[in-house]
Amino acid sequence: MWRIECVVPAPAVAAFEAGLEGLCDALLCFEIEEAGPLKGHWRLEGLSETTPDRDRVGLGIALAARAAGIDEPAVSITHLGPRDWVAENLRTFPPLDIGRFHVRGSHVTERPPAGKHTLIVDAATAFGSGEHPTTAGCLKALDDLARDRRRRPARTLDMGCGTGLLALAAAAHWRAPVLAADLDAEAVRVARHNARVNGLAGQVRCLRSDGFRDRRVRDAGPYDLILANILARPLTRMAPAAAAALAPGGRIVLSGLLATQEARVANAYRRQGLALVRRYPVAEWMTLVMGKPAA
Repeated sequence: MWRIECVVPAPAVAAFEAGLEGLCDALLCFEIEEAGPLKGHWRLEGLSETTPDRDRVGLGIALAARAAGIDEPAVSITHLGPRDWVAENLRTFPPLDIGRFHVRGSHVTERPPAGKHTLIVDAATAFGSGEHPTTAGCLKALDDLARDRRRRPARTLDMGCGTGLLALAAAAHWRAPVLAADLDAEAVRVARHNARVNGLAGQVRCLRSDGFRDRRVRDAGPYDLILANILARPLTRMAPAAAAALAPGGRIVLSGLLATQEARVANAYRRQGLALVRRYPVAEWMTLVMGKPAA
């Protein structure tokens, strides 16, 4: 595993996310909370299974710095060595209670709380164990949507499903079909495994898909609920396709964006005729629920 790391001011995070997109397998952002000269800065960490192309990384950083109007930051590319990251995460992943959902790893032996949907999701090689503010925001949004007894989605899509946690949450509550799609074959494998572990393989269908380009994704719609916890840039790009796949009166949950990116993402969906229903700020991150007018 290789790590690409740099530190940038908060307003520049979006530009550097875009600059590093496609250069790594996963991109993580952490606010630097300690006082001092780095207050108000964020640390970006890109993780890659293969050796990064240093020239491409340099070009991505240079273009991001130009777009953000700042000097190029120092960038480190380091080999992390053969550490068992999944095992380390298992030891530090505590159970989480978010609304009606109780998320835990398989290593937790305590009795789960009564009256909640218990979801077993181990820290794995795909994104989405509930710990990140974007996933927590999506679960909060799902909890609120579940309170509306008049709204029961018959068809749900989890686009960019990662571990499949959001698909599992929707299937566990509504007991209706959910399609979980991801471009990454490993994410699809993990999501399919998690569906079996949680006894939801009959409700959750997992497939590899390049967004809405896959005919199987389009043919399974229109969807009453779409969940998309990705990144701001792909969320913006897929707005026309996502809006077309959403049924009249349907809802789409958008996450993976910083609060500073909210307007750009929301406006992309407003241009497709959707309206903002509710927003969920968690730390520096934002989750949006947008709705399509009823027919």
